[in-house]
Parts: sequence; structure tokens; C-alpha cells
Amino acid sequence: MSYLKYYGLSQDPFSNAPNSRFYFNGPHHAQALLRLTYAVSAMKGLAVLVGDIGAGKTTLARRMLDSLSEDEYEAALLVIIHRGVTAQWLLRRIALQLGVESPSEDKLQLLGQLYRRLVDIHLQNKKAVVLIDEAQMLTTIEVMEEFRGLLNLELPGKKLLSLVFFGLPDLDQNLKLDPPLAQRVAVKYRLIPFSEASTGSYIKHRLRMAGATRMPFSPESVQAAHRFSGGTPRVINTLCDNVLFEGSIARVTTIDGKLVERVAGELSIGPAVTAAAPAVVTSSTEREEIDRYLGLAKW
Repeated sequence: MSYLKYYGLSQDPFSNAPNSRFYFNGPHHAQALLRLTYAVSAMKGLAVLVGDIGAGKTTLARRMLDSLSEDEYEAALLVIIHRGVTAQWLLRRIALQLGVESPSEDKLQLLGQLYRRLVDIHLQNKKAVVLIDEAQMLTTIEVMEEFRGLLNLELPGKKLLSLVFFGLPDLDQNLKLDPPLAQRVAVKYRLIPFSEASTGSYIKHRLRMAGATRMPFSPESVQAAHRFSGGTPRVINTLCDNVLFEGSIARVTTIDGKLVERVAGELSIGPAVTAAAPAVVTSSTEREEIDRYLGLAKW
């Protein structure tokens, strides 16, 4: 049984499947995207984004890919799905993603093909960018050395390739497997959990994108959702999805804090302690400013 009709929604607002339509440009995600885009625009070489499980790294990676103009960039997103990835597989996959036809099985020939392709992209006045999601899965020295080699593909005074790694905090240790590569990190940002104000804005945003014409969560329920989720987007999604389902069964039009607490207990979620944010929103005035910035002050 779906809760969509009961709450006047046209689609699932809290799915954890990546969907660029539901991207929430919260303060910290906006700052991350700004810095990563600067890194590839200026061809800095290597940029890194780290964050805990469920922080929104994959969503941000897809958003960044969508935001890079095809007129300016030859961009690709590569998702690492297991730790057994070899340097040879990685090179061939990157070559394919950037448009190399029939990548060679021979490494030297493959590097030559890739270099020529990167030069072609440069001559078209474009910038080559490869985004690597789940980069913490890359755990061998050989792979890290290969990335360093890719960053060495350049023309006099011109880098030909930008790399952006998205991964768990473990990625920091992986980069240290090849110290010269770790020294080449030009831009780095860490996603932290939402503040309470951002959690409320996030919930509003997801509901609005799904067709809601009103806010079914009370202020107390938003506070509870933040407390139990710790401000982690993936956990917020799971919690709110289940809360709306339970609310529809109970025929509740406005979700209260007790329902959120009960559902969180059934899911064994939280309460969590959030990481300290650089700018924690505490006053009502500051919350209104955040809402205005995100365009969420009114329905």
C-alpha cells in the first residue's frame, strides 16, 4: 500500500536511489560543489570529496557530472563496485569513458591512445574530467601509482586531465599508499551531516519535488527526525519514508514527534550525535535566512 495518494504526492519523496531531480543544494553541498567545480575548471589535477556513509557523495557526484557543460567539458563518471579493480582495468575503463575507440590490451599502446585522445579534447578547447565514485575501494599501490601517471599526461604548461575522487574517509589512507599522489591533492572537502535547520529544509525540498502542497511534518517531528538520523541524508530518507507509510496507515494528517520516535525505534535508528558543523544554525532568524537561500520559506 502506498502513502503517496494520502499525502497528495506524485512520486516517492524519500527514495535512496540517486535522482538529480531531488538534489538538495544545502549549504555544505553547495560549498563542496563550488570547490570541486573550481578544481576542474582551473585544471588543478586531483580533487577529493570525503564523507561518511549516507552523506550524499554519490548524489553530489551525479549532480556535478550533470552540471559540467558538454561545450566545455568531456566528463565521465566511473563507479568502483569492488576492491579487486586492477590498474589495467581502470585504464581501459577511463579510456572508454573518454571516447577512446577499441582500447588496446597493451598498456603502453593504451597510454598512447589515451594521451592522443586527451590532446584531441584539449584542441577542441574542452577539459577532460573523470569523476571516481566509491574511490575508497581503490586499495592497492599499483592503482594509486596509475592515477599519478595519468596526472602526468600533459602538454607544456597544460594539464590534460582532472580527477575527482568521491569516497569514505578511508580514502585518505588509500591516497597515502602513494605519497607523491597524496601531495597532488589540490582541493579537498569533507561533507558533514545536516544541521537541524538544513534537515527541515531538506525534508521540505524532497516533499515539494514530489508534489506536496503542504508540510505534513510538524516542527517537533523534524526535530526528532534530525535527532535520530544525525542529519545523515540517507538515514533521513529511510526514516521519513517509513514515517509517512505508518502515518498513512494511522490516517494521520500531520506527523508528530512521537510517531517519528516510534518508527526510529522499530528501525533501530539513533539517536545520533552529529559532527560539529562550521556554522550551526541556532536562531530563528538564521533559519529563515537558510530557508530564503534555498527558496524554501514558503510552499
